[in-house]
Amino acid sequence: MNKTNPIGIFDSGVGGTSIFKEVHRLLPLEHIIYLADSKNAPYGERSAAEIMELSHKNTSKLVKAGCKLIIVACNTATTNAITYLRKTFDVPIIGIEPAIKPAALNSKNKVIGILATKGTLSSELFTKTSDLFTKNIEVIEVVGKGLVEAIEAGKENDPVTLKLLEKLLQPMLAKEIDYLVLGCSHYPYLIPQLKKLLPKKVNIIDSGRGVARQTKIVLKSLDLLNEEPQFKKPQFYTNKDIKVLAHLIEAGKNNFNVSYLDF
Repeated sequence: MNKTNPIGIFDSGVGGTSIFKEVHRLLPLEHIIYLADSKNAPYGERSAAEIMELSHKNTSKLVKAGCKLIIVACNTATTNAITYLRKTFDVPIIGIEPAIKPAALNSKNKVIGILATKGTLSSELFTKTSDLFTKNIEVIEVVGKGLVEAIEAGKENDPVTLKLLEKLLQPMLAKEIDYLVLGCSHYPYLIPQLKKLLPKKVNIIDSGRGVARQTKIVLKSLDLLNEEPQFKKPQFYTNKDIKVLAHLIEAGKNNFNVSYLDF
């Protein structure tokens, strides 16, 4: 595998661009290919078998494109399919899990909230991770039903989305959480709205920076870290409307290319 080969990223839509931004910021010399499977979003409402099938499809596409490493920028796909993907494909694969550990270790109230999809919260991997780090911690889990759809429709700042968030946060506010873990890569786009609704003492954390750091570590350990300047801009593909994806990555400002691809 060549050092100049691309990094592949896929998500159940546009949310994984929050992960892309952290990876691109830390590793600006790396060429990146991003797949937004918006046609099949949200994954969180699908069965484990469907999630594995979709994850296999996306990974195959990126492997065929010559990607040297693949990031599963979707919590639901990671928690349900990453073990299968690692057994199936001969390429390093990095997943994304809710940042439960730092929240549990740093919580002073000993009460944390986790906002995630149904598919993530009900997965075996999530349960194992949660059980490992949340002894003596009260965990308030809330399914963010409707949030992925709102972001995929470009309505992350809509008043209706704010109302939905307000309703979803009620169980957490009632228990006075001091950490909110965002368990879906779409949700960082809701942080401005969340800050309007949460007390200032509540810390909001997601997995983006951790994934970027882990990507760098893995590439370096495999001697695949690109150190030569490249002139290839990141490539973004979606199997639905390109407008929302282009908006979230500020395609015009950054001169990023966004294309429709039927996959």
